[in-house]
Amino acid sequence: MLERVVSARRTASHSDEDDDSVLGTDESKTKRQNLYLLASNYLSRFSHFCCQCTAPTACLVLCLVLVFVSVASLFVHSRNFVCISPFDPKTRVGFFGLDGLESDFGSLGVPWCRSKYGKTVEWTSKDLIKGLEEFVPIYETRPIKNNMYGMGFDHSFGLWFIARWLKPDLMIESGAFKGHSTWVLRQAMPDTPIVSLSPRHPEKYLKKGPAYVDGNCTYFAGKDFVDFGSVNWNAVMRKHGITDLSRVLIFFDDHQNELKRVKQALHAGFQHLVFEDNYDTGTGDHYSLRQICDQSYIRGGGHSCFVDSDEARIRLKRKIFWEKAVDIDGLCGPNEAWWGVRGWMRDNFNHSNKPISYEEHFQNSRFVESILDVYWELPPAAGPSLTHQTRYDPARAVSPIVEDGRYGLFQRLGLGRLETSVFNGYTQMVYLQISQPGS
Repeated sequence: MLERVVSARRTASHSDEDDDSVLGTDESKTKRQNLYLLASNYLSRFSHFCCQCTAPTACLVLCLVLVFVSVASLFVHSRNFVCISPFDPKTRVGFFGLDGLESDFGSLGVPWCRSKYGKTVEWTSKDLIKGLEEFVPIYETRPIKNNMYGMGFDHSFGLWFIARWLKPDLMIESGAFKGHSTWVLRQAMPDTPIVSLSPRHPEKYLKKGPAYVDGNCTYFAGKDFVDFGSVNWNAVMRKHGITDLSRVLIFFDDHQNELKRVKQALHAGFQHLVFEDNYDTGTGDHYSLRQICDQSYIRGGGHSCFVDSDEARIRLKRKIFWEKAVDIDGLCGPNEAWWGVRGWMRDNFNHSNKPISYEEHFQNSRFVESILDVYWELPPAAGPSLTHQTRYDPARAVSPIVEDGRYGLFQRLGLGRLETSVFNGYTQMVYLQISQPGS
């Protein structure tokens, strides 16, 4: 079973040798580097080099020189200089001013949706590491190199891995954009039919640049577009010879209210769902599962709008380092409404939204729990000092597959060959397994 990743984050050191066997304009898809994270990564590289060197005397001198240069360049950024271990992610990140990473008291925890019977996924962290090693060279062949406003590496890997693991008989995607997600599904399951729903057909993007159109895909797109909730799914299943709906995988990347999509999928009888943009509380253009499960009674959930609270202080500090971090002003709306986005339930790319009470928000959570068999958030592929991402706040994400400091493993998996910009699109992609209440 999965080494369960909950709001309590791991702090144990690791050795690279442990794994030898192994459509909106979301600005989260853009990139800006952070000095502290870059410096942290370089220290990790120096340590890895020294450990691998075969000429001890020469390497010792070289490493001392490198460390001296690093210390001299970083001294101006730290008045209280201390010795740190590059393989201790908590200590190292704290040294560079990013304290609060391990916080677990609601203000900066990870609200993990509660399933009915406590079930979780079958795959383990070792399966994910092995999957990364296989997927990196596949990803390097992607036809759409610049997928701005679409999926980056983390979510591409997550979708590919889930599809490969479940081996569905039919795959359905709601929201195709230029066709990158269709391509990812095809790499996972070369012979499985795909049904794609998208207001604009991916072939339209071929006139302006790279796009992907699949030959074994039924498109409800362009003039033939039908919204997911309006499709006659019984007819579609008959056409594809599907009698067992548990053999169908649904992928949502359509920026619609996820509570609405869950109810529509449940009504149609589907069980396996993936939501690409599972936005955190206070962010995003639609109501998400992460927002719904952010509740005071759930570990890592619930918030305070008190301006002098620990939460306000920590959020303000983290906003300096992480561009998508949310401070109290961004989190809280009128009458201290923090749920959803400042008390609003957003939908349809934020083109339609409404204020909701906390009572309604609470009842939404109880409903989700009544139908939820499995909830699993995709971890980031690697820690921020390795990927150089500066967008999402690591304190509001589960522990990465490759933890900070594990530079050797990062390189062995081929992740170091990728452009740093592809790691900036992480938004807590989530896999759900659902069933009717009481079943």
